Amino acid sequence: METKTVAHHLAEKQREISISQFFERNRHLLGFDNKKKALMTTIKEAVDNSLDACEEARILPEVIIEVIDMGNDRFRVVVEDNGPGIVKKQIPPIFARLLYGSKFFKLAQSRGQQGIGISAAVLYAQLTTGKPAKITSKIGPKYPAQYYELHIDTEKNSPDIQKEEEVEWSKEHGTKIEIELEGSYQAGFQSIDQYLKQTAIVNPHVTIIYTNPKAEQLIFARATDQLPPRPVEIKPHPYGVEIGVLIRMLGNTECRTLQSFLCEEFSRVGPGTAKEICANGSLLTSLKPGDMSREAAEKLVEGIKKTKIIAPPTDCISPIGEELLEKGIRKEVNAEFYCATTRPPEVYRGNPFIVEAGLAYGGSLSAEEPVQLFRFANRVPLLYQQGACAVTKSVISNAWKNYGLQQSKGALPAGPMALFVHISSVWVPFTSESKEAIAHYPEIIKEVKLALQEIGRKLSIYVHKKFRIRELSERANLFEKYIPEVADSLAVLSGEKKEKILEGLQKMISKPKIQEELQIVPPGEEQQLKLSEVREDEE
Repeated sequence: METKTVAHHLAEKQREISISQFFERNRHLLGFDNKKKALMTTIKEAVDNSLDACEEARILPEVIIEVIDMGNDRFRVVVEDNGPGIVKKQIPPIFARLLYGSKFFKLAQSRGQQGIGISAAVLYAQLTTGKPAKITSKIGPKYPAQYYELHIDTEKNSPDIQKEEEVEWSKEHGTKIEIELEGSYQAGFQSIDQYLKQTAIVNPHVTIIYTNPKAEQLIFARATDQLPPRPVEIKPHPYGVEIGVLIRMLGNTECRTLQSFLCEEFSRVGPGTAKEICANGSLLTSLKPGDMSREAAEKLVEGIKKTKIIAPPTDCISPIGEELLEKGIRKEVNAEFYCATTRPPEVYRGNPFIVEAGLAYGGSLSAEEPVQLFRFANRVPLLYQQGACAVTKSVISNAWKNYGLQQSKGALPAGPMALFVHISSVWVPFTSESKEAIAHYPEIIKEVKLALQEIGRKLSIYVHKKFRIRELSERANLFEKYIPEVADSLAVLSGEKKEKILEGLQKMISKPKIQEELQIVPPGEEQQLKLSEVREDEE
């Protein structure tokens, strides 16, 4: 009889781990590492799904959120939308299976990416309260509403259906999810209230009706009836492909030649470009993709690097636009000056992206504190891990003293300002699965800095003109104080009437005249000023 070794005993204990079991133990990776954050993340994931569904169906979103305090750190979260609804057979896997969705393989802008978010919230609720998620969905007025109560079978990573039935629901179409979980509610910068306010800023087409745990209702009304353009799905760009991915693509394609493979499987590659890539890689265009070796794939990668290929198309991303971004900021922030900008498209690892930035200055914003920085990716607020984000690095490295603000080395500028930076991309490079900070790609950092410099120049014009008005007004006030004595002396010297001299002196120092000479524009129109008026060297 064969004696079992230690290796045999170890082998008997080894078994496959499901993705649900992994995140059951590592829920902090998904943003559920404390009760306050868990409550906010649950709402974030549900709202993101609602907005994506509505926009894809070309429906102006109306999202209703209710957070009910059940006592003992338990909350019931209800999120309801007016979206297209979900077909019956898809409801269980969407809400009760991790890594299930339609967005992972789709190269087009969307809030969700991995098919984890809402099912992770269901898993967290299951772990902390043991109660199932309750989902109601209806796809049209002629269809019945479907109702499910779901758990997740963590060993199989599959839905465990507790209840399933058809119910009456007055809504024509939409989806509602109800989850009971352990959480903690606290107002402040990293709260549900702040997340929804920021969501309203970068989604000006959305109406949000929110009832907080104190039973107070807040309504964030839409600022426009214009839906964002629908992003068009694109194929990968050759510059972003890695050799392992390329080998897989070569093995899976139905194309018969290398030339047709390059034309069919990639964006921006026509027959001429395909021939050039093959020539630069010393490969025949007639090669069968499925028969290519790893060495041949390496040559193909080298051929791609040596070939100049047009940047990928940008209709796959949907930026907010500077006009709507400014409208969103004006709607939610009380200030005296606003401006925004949208940068031209750029590329990182073959993925197109666009950076937008806006600011609000003055008004009710504190002049003694560091500026408020608001970060967004694909219209989603990023509330955590600010210090680890590429956006924060770009803001700190910008020379804000050129624009009339104070700044210590290695710190955010100080002054009465709120900064807003938004990145749109088909694949945002987050630093973790919880999607809270953007990785430090040089291309992204550069574009963010350029966007900040654009709005900084507009701010500089406003700040410097405001300072000149104050300076001239102080001089005028000082002169006004001594006008009677000056008029007396001039009347004696010139022999003219004192009243006429007083009238002339008053006209000289009139404040409307000062503003006219300085060409001061009303608040809200500052962005129309010519940028050539700023002389600071931004470098």
